[in-house]
Amino acid sequence: MNYLGLDKEKTAKTVTELNILLADYHLYYQKLRNFHWNVIGKNFFDLHEKFEELYDEAKLKVDEIAERILTLRYQPTSNMSEYLKDSNLKESPSDISDSKMIEILLEDHGLLLKQMRKVVEIADKSGDEGTIDLIGAYIRELEKTSWMLDAWKMKTSDQHKPVKK
Repeated sequence: MNYLGLDKEKTAKTVTELNILLADYHLYYQKLRNFHWNVIGKNFFDLHEKFEELYDEAKLKVDEIAERILTLRYQPTSNMSEYLKDSNLKESPSDISDSKMIEILLEDHGLLLKQMRKVVEIADKSGDEGTIDLIGAYIRELEKTSWMLDAWKMKTSDQHKPVKK
């Protein structure tokens, strides 16, 4: 680990959490594929396209997380059985409504964000700015995506609350 100047023991803790995030993103990716293939109804065109956009982004993150683990000189988890065991996310059925798909994705986003914040917290303790920077950008992107999906499910009569002065 000398070439990065990071403590190997502390980095191992970061890698453990990165491998959980990697498992989470694999399940998230597959869930998005499932929803992309199986969405039906009046929102088909919008959601079919959106799910594809989201799984393309997730696929990139899977690779970036694995490469970060390799950069830290550890081996990324790479077996589906381990992903299913380690992930905070669960598989979803295929025969659900478009609204339920969005609801499930928002729940998953909460779990992904929780895991990302855990990675950042542990990486901070080891002075691992590279991991903090990578995951910090993921947090910002996922928060924005969550806002957009939440806005999609809102009624037009729902309004954002103004800040009281």
